[in-house]
Amino acid sequence: MKHGQKTRDAPARLHLVLTPDFNLAATMAFVDPFRAANYLEGVTLFQWRFLSGEGGMVRASNAAAVMTEPLEPGAGESDVLIVSSSWEPEAHLTGRLRAALRSAAAAGVTLGGIDTGAFILARSGLLNGHRATVHYEHIDAFRELFPKVDVTETLWVFDRLRITCCGGAATTEFALHLLQRLKGSALANAAARYVFSQPLRDHNAPQDPQTTEPLGVTVPESVRRAIDVMEDNLELPLPIAEICRRIGISHRQLDRLFDRYVCTSPALYYRDIRLDRARGLVTQTNLSMAEIAYASGFSSQAYFSRAYRDRFGLAPSKDRIEGRIPFEFRAWPMHRGPER
Repeated sequence: MKHGQKTRDAPARLHLVLTPDFNLAATMAFVDPFRAANYLEGVTLFQWRFLSGEGGMVRASNAAAVMTEPLEPGAGESDVLIVSSSWEPEAHLTGRLRAALRSAAAAGVTLGGIDTGAFILARSGLLNGHRATVHYEHIDAFRELFPKVDVTETLWVFDRLRITCCGGAATTEFALHLLQRLKGSALANAAARYVFSQPLRDHNAPQDPQTTEPLGVTVPESVRRAIDVMEDNLELPLPIAEICRRIGISHRQLDRLFDRYVCTSPALYYRDIRLDRARGLVTQTNLSMAEIAYASGFSSQAYFSRAYRDRFGLAPSKDRIEGRIPFEFRAWPMHRGPER
């Protein structure tokens, strides 16, 4: 369809399922390009509904609330069904929601997830054999819990009838790419201008581009490459000398660069990013401490516990129960693996 050309086709139906503590900004960022498209064309090209398990007001993570309709078995009557979730996604996967998602999948509906919505799709068995993404804070937990899903740290993924987005400001671009697929580039470009979107990034754009920081501070290419090697080898850590060999720099020079730009040594930085990975698994999954130690590159659980306590101020087992983060901001209950 060309921009400016009226259409009498039935509107595309977008259903958004909201779970308690969903991210309001990301959800509205998804809807707004479709609102803009309707306004610009002067016809209703898109209709959307906000749904939840029981209907009524659903509280977002910022304490705002959205009025929703109850989720009915006829979710398959939509063209696109998006689950918008943030904290505690699996805790909100009811039998009704699972049945609605599976019914929609059987009807050929495009299913999507925003932020941690992919956890709900994956727990329902609807992402097996697909690529997907979630917010970077939850990627390690997702990867450990759903090995049949090809999780990637990109902004969004369109894989056949499954679409996922990491959330945040990227959700606007996610919606604009979907709008482009549904109604063409002219209208998508017009809607992007109307909502003052920046030039759209490619679908393979990483969540952390590692080129410039948001405020413009940069680090040398050799430091970024060293960090890339470290992040690609968390479970089986490499000696710093091997990292230097791979990026073509001397150990002494890498030490100087890290001291200047990262304010720590390469070895300590490497240890800390492994511990950061471990902390995500401690607080967001029910994996055993031994499994987490191994997945984070620590051969000794005792050494892992000591290093964890040194970095975060408490033992991993205590962090799992009490946590350092105020309760209202905590991912609790945790992402859980299959019952044992």
